Amino acid sequence: MRTGDLFELLKDGRPWTRAELAETTGLARSTVATRIDLLMRLGLIAPFGGARSTGGRPPALFALNPAAKVVVGVDVGATHVRAVLADLSGRILGEEAVDLPVVDGPEAVLGWVVAAVERLTAAAPDADLAAIGIGLPGPVEHSTGRPISPPIMPGWDRYDVAGHVQRTARVPVLIDNDVNIMALGERRTHLADVDDVVLIKVATGIGAGIISGGRLQRGAQGTAGDLGHVRVPSAGDVECRCGNTGCLEAVAAGPALAAALQAQGVSARSGQDVVDLVRAGDVSAIGVVRDAGRDIGEVVATMVNLVNPSVVVIGGQLASAGEHLLAGIREVVYQRSLPLATAQLRIEASRAGTEAGVLGAVALAIDHVLSPEAVEAASLALEPA
Repeated sequence: MRTGDLFELLKDGRPWTRAELAETTGLARSTVATRIDLLMRLGLIAPFGGARSTGGRPPALFALNPAAKVVVGVDVGATHVRAVLADLSGRILGEEAVDLPVVDGPEAVLGWVVAAVERLTAAAPDADLAAIGIGLPGPVEHSTGRPISPPIMPGWDRYDVAGHVQRTARVPVLIDNDVNIMALGERRTHLADVDDVVLIKVATGIGAGIISGGRLQRGAQGTAGDLGHVRVPSAGDVECRCGNTGCLEAVAAGPALAAALQAQGVSARSGQDVVDLVRAGDVSAIGVVRDAGRDIGEVVATMVNLVNPSVVVIGGQLASAGEHLLAGIREVVYQRSLPLATAQLRIEASRAGTEAGVLGAVALAIDHVLSPEAVEAASLALEPA
């Protein structure tokens, strides 16, 4: 067992003694002592008070040292960018935000990100920046971290986002799409004890972040969970921005619902207008949102049968329309999915809300820094004591 593997037992913050680590891992106590020393020299663990003695000298306890490093999480949205500085426990130490359209291009957006990272770290002079996590509002190729043909991000196609940021911040930069990031954030903050979670974002587009067996599932190229472009019967031959017809997004995303209301003579130009109308009790808006929920439910029912999550979380702009969207989704999912798959299934609104993206970006960075591979590489780089 490597030093990085031993650290897996310590990184959740629960304190361990050397004897407990030796018993659990099967390693010799001398080997455990050597690896504990390496992890302390890295600053990743520290002595933990409170060990109770059964006679004689009390045993030494060790646990994760959250202050050892800091990370930055960045949530790039369609019209805003937010960056936060956090320690290794995810505690937020500082934040910045700006209204900045993603259509302004990578130079403008990433220029602000780089400057924000510099300001955040300068405000915490003793902080040792270890990684940066960034969520983007479009498809991301997992192997390269580059956005691929993102519909609402002109000028970003195949742009080297990590390389741009690393010109100034010479640390690992992890990139993922916004829905995956939201799923990580929701689970880390509100569903830590749930290993099988699907978060569905319903906004300008529709997508899902899938966590199965405690691990984010990205698929071969990073497109897992792209629910918005699944064909649904009610969409007929309606054209979608992807070039196909009959996609879920073409009838159930924010712009489609606004268009449906306009066709009924109701003034609505955006998904937010739809939400505002629902909150005001507009009957037409409530109807189109409930129908959208049923359309989304058709696709989610299939996903529930395939993935078998414990919790389906509905997030994104349209989730703030409240129970009307959820009711439509639940109606179809509980009717169409297998009884065993829905017996204990919860379908609920996001509790992290607008915080999910940036908290997920923090989680992405922390997971990299505390991964067995990263810890092992750092321990091997240390010179002998």
